[in-house]
Amino acid sequence: MKIVAAVVHEAEGKFALESCDLQGPGAGEVLIKIEACGVCHTDIAARDQDIPIPLPAVLGHEGVGRIEQLGAGVVDFAVGDRVLVSFGSCGKCGSCRDHAPGYCHFGGVFLMNGTRLDGSSPISQNGSPITGHFFAQSSMASHAIASTQNMIKLPESVPAEVAAPLACGVQTGAGTVLLALEAKAGKSIAVLGCGTVGLSAIMAAKIAGCSPIIAVDLMPSRLNLAQELGATHVVQGSVADLGDELLKLGGVDYALDSTGVAAVVESAFTALKSQGSLACVGVAKPGASINLDLNMLMFTGRRVRGVIEGDAVPKTFIPTLLKYYEEGRLPVEKLVTRYAFEQVNDAVNDSLSGKVVKPVLLMR
Repeated sequence: MKIVAAVVHEAEGKFALESCDLQGPGAGEVLIKIEACGVCHTDIAARDQDIPIPLPAVLGHEGVGRIEQLGAGVVDFAVGDRVLVSFGSCGKCGSCRDHAPGYCHFGGVFLMNGTRLDGSSPISQNGSPITGHFFAQSSMASHAIASTQNMIKLPESVPAEVAAPLACGVQTGAGTVLLALEAKAGKSIAVLGCGTVGLSAIMAAKIAGCSPIIAVDLMPSRLNLAQELGATHVVQGSVADLGDELLKLGGVDYALDSTGVAAVVESAFTALKSQGSLACVGVAKPGASINLDLNMLMFTGRRVRGVIEGDAVPKTFIPTLLKYYEEGRLPVEKLVTRYAFEQVNDAVNDSLSGKVVKPVLLMR
């Protein structure tokens, strides 16, 4: 069928809304009419080739929509179901069997290649396939072929612009706090970078009962929003010595870095208490590295680890996030700015400039 998709043709190029051809769904897949898709910094990193996905490509990995056709073997979903599509995983490897789909052995196929596991793509232009299965969905389009592996049925009551960020950004921030760090009430946490991931982490830290909750960012507007969402203290990210500023507040039991900036990560490490944990979730520039004092690591029992998608299993964790949203404990709507699909480049530019926190494209 013919669809309209946001296609990137060159590194750092603009998204162009173009006609593409879309195959029908294969085994374990469905055809979805897309209602909304969040714009994530991972999409921008792929566009800019910090993630060297083959171009041209259709990106997008926070898709909300309604199923129009089922592929072979799909039994848990029906035509007409409203769904949220999270990240791709194979469902069969050791990590997937261990309830860790974010670390799927074949995750690089969906992220780095943007294809199905067999190397094929459901999207083509002028008779030639293009990258069209990013995160097993490529949902910056009017329609998408998506894997059901990490797909969730979505209540009609949840607005599309609220649901879309749960697929990745909100799941990453909240999951890192609640699942990966297993944050405990009364423990201190610093969240470095107050974009979608960081602000979601702050909301989750409040849910967990952490205290104090310290927000770090360069932008006063985001620090103000962080306080509205649960931060008890804020630190301007441009301070001369970020580590010292955090230590003045007593140091932290947990730190979450969403910036991907080595100097920020190193500052967070210095501020950890004994047996404190630092989770790195930000996409860094290729080749970025950090320098840590090995003796400080050993003698204090500190932990440093990377986290993908908050260590979440979407089919069980996203319903939990929806429950928190319905209870008013996860006000995702305060992060979101809506854009028409045709405004995709405005959405990206506004995200990069910091004008908005979470742009969501509306296709209908």
